[in-house]
Amino acid sequence: MLRFTYLLLFLVGMLALDAEAQGQTTPAAQPAKKVRKLGLQPDLIRGPYLQMATPTGMTIRWRTNAYDRSRVMFGTSPNQLSTVVDDSTLLMDHVIRLENLKPATKYFYAISNFADTIQYGKENYFYTLPETGKRDTYRIAALGDCGNNSTNQRLVRDELLKYLGDDYLNAWILLGDNAYSDGTDAEFQAKFFNVYKDDLLKKYPLFPSPGNHDYHDLESAGKKDQYKMAYFQQFTVPQKGEAGGVPSNSQAYYSFDIGNVHFISLDSYGRDEKNKRMYEQESAQVEWLKKDLEVNKNKEWVVAYWHHPPYTKGSHDSDTESLLVNIREQFNQVIEDYGVDLVLCGHSHVYERSKLMKGHFGPEASFNAEKHNLSASTGLYDGSKNSAPYLKSSDDTNGTVYVVSGSAGQLGGAKATYPHDAMYYSNNEVGGSLLLEVTGKQMDVKWICSDGKIRDSFTMMKNVKNKEKTLLKKDKVLTRSKANEKEKLSSLR
Repeated sequence: MLRFTYLLLFLVGMLALDAEAQGQTTPAAQPAKKVRKLGLQPDLIRGPYLQMATPTGMTIRWRTNAYDRSRVMFGTSPNQLSTVVDDSTLLMDHVIRLENLKPATKYFYAISNFADTIQYGKENYFYTLPETGKRDTYRIAALGDCGNNSTNQRLVRDELLKYLGDDYLNAWILLGDNAYSDGTDAEFQAKFFNVYKDDLLKKYPLFPSPGNHDYHDLESAGKKDQYKMAYFQQFTVPQKGEAGGVPSNSQAYYSFDIGNVHFISLDSYGRDEKNKRMYEQESAQVEWLKKDLEVNKNKEWVVAYWHHPPYTKGSHDSDTESLLVNIREQFNQVIEDYGVDLVLCGHSHVYERSKLMKGHFGPEASFNAEKHNLSASTGLYDGSKNSAPYLKSSDDTNGTVYVVSGSAGQLGGAKATYPHDAMYYSNNEVGGSLLLEVTGKQMDVKWICSDGKIRDSFTMMKNVKNKEKTLLKKDKVLTRSKANEKEKLSSLR
């Protein structure tokens, strides 16, 4: 009888090992406290962090200090991580893709090798993205020029998290220059991953864009080696259209959807396979962008973001720096022709925000508020005088608000004619991050500063009824009635 028991245990163990070797998805028990089972095991030195979020999938990445195998256990309860995805390949940079998930659903997860649980807990969770086109309340943060390991960087992070409280951040985006000064792997580790590892990275999906400092890592390399620089090796982006939008087939630029909002991440510094930059009309990036904008022109909101701003007088000057001049003169027309609602940039280590504007492609001196501003309102939408939200509709898509938010780490700078005439509000003394809060046909954008104050905000609305429009133009703030209860959209918790 004892021999039979030993034989049965041996066969069960062999079957389990065979399932692991095949990389199958298998049931898993709740992770136990970290116990060394096979002697010395590698330690976690980066992450986990969330990439390429979609309504039905999520990529989880992390790094260990030695080669190891990869496993993610996950489920809808922290005590029931009942599904496993394995990779038997020995790696230091681990990338596991979770598929066949439910949209807008909370999942808990643990990362491990085949012997030990490396990290798990109630704070290791994420929400999948909502179905494309679905209305709800969505929050997206934008951080520009963040990775310098400064006190300002940490204060900006802390105040953003404090503002969020228990509200979930559906995603956060990077506006470039993510690790100073040269975008090396070591700088990303010390000044980006180490700073955000305990909060933003493990819970909220990240969608980055590169800046010129990120390109320093391989600035002198040929085109064939461009995608070997640190930035491209450590981020996984939806270049095949996995998260919505037209496939770009490029790690440098891509698009994705979060419910009724279409986001476009662009590369304003690198060159494409034609050796062209973003602003050149013959570039592969512009050709792709036009296709993507055409396909997604029915989306309720369109937000584009890249590093180099077309309008700034902060630490950089859009009148004298050729790359910024070329973007304004040759590229902005594309953005405005397709009615992009909001453009977010970094590069200049200040905060600058325009009103709803269109058609200003020249230097600062040629800006004419009466001609180029489509609305004279501040957009504050707080009941104060001349504070109506910026209004757009399916029939009238004209106008874009331009924001420079490059002070989530780096801070300061002013050119001789600061602030730029096209900007309603500018600040070069305090750092901050942007938070977009979108609820159906309304988008609220807030600049959350390193001291917790919201020094600027504005609201945009789409397809407002004539009666509501009349009230808004009188600086009234709309309130929802019980008749509109269906419009009262829940937020993720």
